[in-house]
Amino acid sequence: MLKNIPAILPPELLKLMSEMGHGDELVLTDANFPAASHAERLVRCDGIGTVQLLEAILHLFPLDTYVERPAAVMQVVKGDPVIPIIWEDYRRLIEEYEDMSEALEYEDRFDFYDRAAKAYVIVATGERAQYANLILKKGVIFPEPGQVQERLNSETY
Repeated sequence: MLKNIPAILPPELLKLMSEMGHGDELVLTDANFPAASHAERLVRCDGIGTVQLLEAILHLFPLDTYVERPAAVMQVVKGDPVIPIIWEDYRRLIEEYEDMSEALEYEDRFDFYDRAAKAYVIVATGERAQYANLILKKGVIFPEPGQVQERLNSETY
């Protein structure tokens, strides 16, 4: 048992998130995404929605601050009348956890598929909203304030 780990995150996903390095990508997919055929590493979270899972992930997972937009969604296919209101939830959570107001980029459907196939892990969810797919680029964890200075002061030159 561990403390302060969101119970919604399965152990396999926690392990993979820990293995990921700076710049590696994690994909949250909706129920319609062809996750099994695109994933090198697949975690199934079929009973969970992407918004719930994103919030739990952002509790632990830093987004990349070295790129302009560390998250990506799949653009609505031309002519499709869908308005993906779920993107507003993604924006809100990313702003809340990472203080980034313009974190989302919009990928063409097939470019999104290609990028997802190269991701470190794909997480298949039970999300039924259309265009609820989301790619997250992992960032770095910075030293606590004061740690860098303490280290510099303790080194002998």
